[in-house]
Amino acid sequence: MIEEKNMFCCRQPLLLASASPRRRRFLERLGLQFTVAPADVNEAQLADEKPEAFVLRLALDKARAVATNNAGAVVLAADTAVVLGDVILGKPDDPAAAVEMLMRLAGRTHMVWTGYAVVGVEREKELARAVCTEVRFVDFDRATAAAYVATGEPLDKAGSYGIQGRGGCLVEGIVGSWSNVVGLPMAEVVADLRRLGVIVPAS
Repeated sequence: MIEEKNMFCCRQPLLLASASPRRRRFLERLGLQFTVAPADVNEAQLADEKPEAFVLRLALDKARAVATNNAGAVVLAADTAVVLGDVILGKPDDPAAAVEMLMRLAGRTHMVWTGYAVVGVEREKELARAVCTEVRFVDFDRATAAAYVATGEPLDKAGSYGIQGRGGCLVEGIVGSWSNVVGLPMAEVVADLRRLGVIVPAS
């Protein structure tokens, strides 16, 4: 049996300013030691705010809010938006809303934007970036949408689907980062954390 080893390790305390279990699992799979510290910020979209600007602002707001009370640590925060046209599709209010949201996406292409920010108060680290992935859905019917919603999976997810779960059967194809659709563009995040000296390859 091959012994599993960590891929990266942290050079300083790392905080994840998100309660998302999916983002947490991404970091855990790399072998990183970190603390979950969700941020409490207003997530309302501003008037005329574009999706890219929206996710960037929220990611920075979350990271700065947590960093302020955690001197000596580096904070990673993120926010993801599912966008159809210029409309941001949030989490559904109930199963009926989830079905309607899925029917709007059926047979069409939408964008998933994730903004992430890395902030460290003491070392004056601050970086923010937005990544976009194009997602095309198959043209499914209302019965399929209702059956998926009945599993419960879509009810806590932006856009009413999870590409990493049963919702993957609705996805015809993507252009860009798969992990970005789940909630954290890992190639970009790892590259930036390494560049800032927050993580290094495990020896």
